[in-house]
Amino acid sequence: MRIQDHRAFDEPEINLIPLIDVILVLIIFFVVTTTFDARSVLKLQLPQASGEPNESNQALSVLVNADGRFFVDDREVIRDDIESLKATVAEVAGNDRERPVLLRADARTPHQAVVTAYDALGQLGFKRVMIATAPQNGGAGGAGAGTAP
Repeated sequence: MRIQDHRAFDEPEINLIPLIDVILVLIIFFVVTTTFDARSVLKLQLPQASGEPNESNQALSVLVNADGRFFVDDREVIRDDIESLKATVAEVAGNDRERPVLLRADARTPHQAVVTAYDALGQLGFKRVMIATAPQNGGAGGAGAGTAP
């Protein structure tokens, strides 16, 4: 009588570790190479106003999100102090101090962050500073006229 060895008939297994490694590398690649548009990433809830909206297509945009972080056009200001904000605004705007500035702040933004942004714009010599608001009826956002200090 012949005895069969059952170990010879083990089914082969597929090793998933290399597959997981490749997927992880692809995920890291896509995360690193993805670019984000600051305007689409930031969800701002503008404060409401009853004034008429103004057009500001050429305006320099200064955004303050709900956490008090500053963005000048599409560039994030790394530190939250006034000197960093002034340096970034001066770099983006150049010598054009007559350019209108649209200050957009989330309704949940700490008041001090908005005052800091407004103060920085005034110290740089911008005279046409507008604060973006949303109409009280919930329509499209507008801009209220303001004057830098």
